[in-house]
Amino acid sequence: MVFAACGNNKEAEKKIAELENRLAEVEGKNNATTTPETKPEEKPEGPLPAFAFEEDFHDFGTINEGDVVKHTFKFTNTGEAPLIIQNAQGSCGCTVPTWPKEPIPVGGTGEIVAEFNSKGKPNVQNKTVTITANTWPKQTRLRIKAEVTPAAGGETPAEGPVKK
Repeated sequence: MVFAACGNNKEAEKKIAELENRLAEVEGKNNATTTPETKPEEKPEGPLPAFAFEEDFHDFGTINEGDVVKHTFKFTNTGEAPLIIQNAQGSCGCTVPTWPKEPIPVGGTGEIVAEFNSKGKPNVQNKTVTITANTWPKQTRLRIKAEVTPAAGGETPAEGPVKK
């Protein structure tokens, strides 16, 4: 059964991305209902910057629980104005991004580093980094994945309790 699931990784990753996008839409609508002054964002006029990432997904493969791994997402500003990243946020506290704080000129390059701490995170982990910038749309998502081998002596739900 595990082998059958491995063949559908691309489909599963696509579905995860679609669900994350849908969740973001729903969360956005919920925020709009709690703050009535908020109206839908409109595309700004004039020249805009644009991200062109070499990749927007990275699979760390199999790592051991407790490992801290990093991946660098490289990008180019392919837009028509300087790119300013206001924020980058991981989907949970175990995923910490770092990003350039200075504007990226048109044609310039930059890097966003996503660091994932697998402590207490056994099994398959799918995480996102949401980047907020002066682009359109304002948010861009990067994704990381890891298969975390549980630490020795750890208990996974499939194993159940250990008799002592």
